[in-house]
Amino acid sequence: MSENPNGYSGEHLLETTNLKMHFPIKAGILKRTVGHVKAVDGVNLKVRRGETLGLVGESGCGKSTLARLILRLLEPTEGEVIFEGENILEYDRRRMLRVRRHIQIVFQDPYASLNPRMTVGNIVGEPLKTHRIEGNRKRRVQELLEVVGLNSEHYNRYPHEFSGGQRQRIGVARAIALNPKLIICDEPVSALDVSIQAQVINLLRDIQKEFDLTYVFIAHDLSVVKHIADRVAVMYLGKIVEIADQKTLFDEPRHPYTVSLLSAIPVPDPEKERQRSRVVLTGDVPSPANPPQGCSFHTRCPRAQEYCTEHEPDLIPQEEGAHRAACFFPVEEGQRIEEPATSTPYRAGE
Repeated sequence: MSENPNGYSGEHLLETTNLKMHFPIKAGILKRTVGHVKAVDGVNLKVRRGETLGLVGESGCGKSTLARLILRLLEPTEGEVIFEGENILEYDRRRMLRVRRHIQIVFQDPYASLNPRMTVGNIVGEPLKTHRIEGNRKRRVQELLEVVGLNSEHYNRYPHEFSGGQRQRIGVARAIALNPKLIICDEPVSALDVSIQAQVINLLRDIQKEFDLTYVFIAHDLSVVKHIADRVAVMYLGKIVEIADQKTLFDEPRHPYTVSLLSAIPVPDPEKERQRSRVVLTGDVPSPANPPQGCSFHTRCPRAQEYCTEHEPDLIPQEEGAHRAACFFPVEEGQRIEEPATSTPYRAGE
């Protein structure tokens, strides 16, 4: 896309700027607000056109909430969601409906995301009807079913007649019905068997090439993200703590939390598995209603210093530039996480 008057060059299809979602905590008879759950707390992301950005983290870290903010299924407390150079949070309902043609989602649970009372033809064709797409809708739906590896004769069947993997294929067909530019994949394979996961991942990759799609792929399984993502962002307690291209993040993680996540991935070679060390974090994930002061990870971090309890780190560029980590004492290449951190906190520009 050529540069527009707003300065949008087209490299980044989606950006989020200081995006926050703080859910109020109500108490008492009068339901007064006594605090907030900081589900998403200042997320800045840029997603390039045509890439797959993997978003990983523990359950409850805010990944799915972030997805719903991007789709505007939730209205954020603060921040911007910029799609193709414009802040869609400023759009009225009519303009937002047009944008939703270009941003779709594949949900986590293929059993709950399909209406059991509707046929497959009606489920996949619903976006075409909602957005008043003219033409032979039945033929279009049958073509979409074949694209995702289903038989066009399944048009009149109901969701209960399909397996979990087939239902997820129906969800994918519905997501691509309007030829979107961006698809949010909210843990699309976590409810499927491992053998079926690989099939759905391969399907998503093939569809991305065929339709020139951009993905935000949310998952808690890093082994899945490794096979589909171009870049990976790691999320902890509502914040992005590390972001880098896939190879760099898996080979040279800098944030202690990322190191601990990667150490939990099983290695199929028994000899290598015995030689490597697991990083077991102590304590529980703090409550997003009362996050720690300073670095949000310092209560569980084996490298934490007193400085971490008083200051909050930004996403600091590492040596490669595009690799960023929100850590004052990042893990150096080849260094074990248990080794003492330097006494001087690392900050950008120093």
